[in-house]
Amino acid sequence: MHPLHKKGMMMADGSTGGLLDRARTVAGPGFDRWLVPPCALAIHLCIGMAYGFSVFWLPLSRAIGITDPVVCESMTLAQALTTTTCDWRVSDLVWTYTLFFVVLGAAAAIWGGWLERAGPRKAGVVAAFCWCGGMGIGAIGVSMHQLWLIWLGSGVIGGIGLGLGYISPVSTLIKWFPDRRGMATGMAIMGFGGGAMIGSPLANSLMKHFSGPTGVGVWQTFLVLAVIYFVFMMAGALGYRVPAEGWKPAGWTPPTDAKATISRFNVDLKDAHKTPQFWLIWIVLLLNVSASIGIIGVASPMLQEIFGGRLIDAPGVLFTAFSDSQKVAAAAVGAGFVGAISLFNIGGRFFWAWFSDRLGRKPLYAVILAISAVLYGIAAPALAGTSLGLFILVFCILASTYGGGFATVPAYLADIFGTKFVGAIHGRLLTAWSTAGVVGPLLVANMRDGRIAAGIPRDQVYQPIFLMLAAMLVVGFIANLFVNPVASRFHMPVTEGVASTTAVDAATATTSAQHGGGSRSTVILAWLAVGVPILWGIYMTLSKAVILIK
Repeated sequence: MHPLHKKGMMMADGSTGGLLDRARTVAGPGFDRWLVPPCALAIHLCIGMAYGFSVFWLPLSRAIGITDPVVCESMTLAQALTTTTCDWRVSDLVWTYTLFFVVLGAAAAIWGGWLERAGPRKAGVVAAFCWCGGMGIGAIGVSMHQLWLIWLGSGVIGGIGLGLGYISPVSTLIKWFPDRRGMATGMAIMGFGGGAMIGSPLANSLMKHFSGPTGVGVWQTFLVLAVIYFVFMMAGALGYRVPAEGWKPAGWTPPTDAKATISRFNVDLKDAHKTPQFWLIWIVLLLNVSASIGIIGVASPMLQEIFGGRLIDAPGVLFTAFSDSQKVAAAAVGAGFVGAISLFNIGGRFFWAWFSDRLGRKPLYAVILAISAVLYGIAAPALAGTSLGLFILVFCILASTYGGGFATVPAYLADIFGTKFVGAIHGRLLTAWSTAGVVGPLLVANMRDGRIAAGIPRDQVYQPIFLMLAAMLVVGFIANLFVNPVASRFHMPVTEGVASTTAVDAATATTSAQHGGGSRSTVILAWLAVGVPILWGIYMTLSKAVILIK
């Protein structure tokens, strides 16, 4: 008996290995691969609420004052971490958001190799405990009015859950759908973009329910969301299966030299970062994300500042001259704009990733980077303050290419580096996202604030920013042109690592079949479990975006 088989399948008492062992997740004969995408969506829809945490900032900024914030003018950030008598500023709270994505990238890079060895089920379970446990610690921080606990719980521990949860399905989906790599990863990563679409209105409803004269309802909302998310994430993690070594869809033939951009070899995790291809794709992702994440973060005020009274049938009224009632009306239009951007961001994640299966990953990135550069560099500056409808359409398309870049990159990595370590390589590449999460907003915010401080009219503030973002995308376009197949010296031998895995997989196929075969009814129920919340979230988002066509 192969030693890995013995270790992975049999304990000292002769029983099979633990439920979370990778060997127990190998699918048996007849398993329906369409059960895996809803499992991935169940996790991504939950951790995607990280995008929606801004819904908590205003209520938390008056957690003590309840109706009005208790303001301490001289309070420093260090003092804000432990104060129990002053309300937090929004600028103190948004550090949680920064921690999310910095820790996400670090966690994915550090533990990506472990995930490949442990399997997606164990990683998904750990992600559930970290993300939901982090929200629980955050709830304690809110109830005790201790900001450092919110940072530690939701930001750091929750960020680890984000990193592991984000990459847990990547290599699994690519191995189950070698014929539709882009579509498969696009479905899952679409869920991450859609998490806030579901979580934000749900959180708003919960806070309204729990709020009262003595509290704003945030800590109770944290706990309820943590319980709901834990159930969904555990169901998704326990539903994961990996295909047996050598499995392929019936009737599918691996690509040959006709598609030279799709590698027939694997690159070891320890070698991936030594290749120029890794760093070129890293630059592409960094610039694509940086160019959009900063401007999307100020989407609502940008629209209001550029178009002013035209948003509310008051042409000629500048943003700075809005009355209180006009500010409320303009903010509603801004919220509708954000809702439309969210829908295109989510739809773009699936559409562009699906389209990459037909066009190819490198050409796809060339297309979305070129389109984005043109829209930022020519269309957006030209339309600013002129055609509201076309301006909104431009930024909806930009949101789709932003999301499409995220969703397509795992398949791009699989094409270049093979599928064996793609999850771990993707984890390391996400450090580009973490970097972009700091660089993009910082560049946009500094340029915006600097121009406003210089007395530039609000409707003229953004044009140079658009040009800067276009230049970044042009650099990304050039970097993508240099992405070629990896040199043969980095290829793993064809037999390396196959024998031991095959021994385990072959021996566990029967056992795995006893732990959920993925029947048709199970697949339908799994898709309903994630599909109903998605449809509800789309409805809630459309109800806000519809104001744009009134």
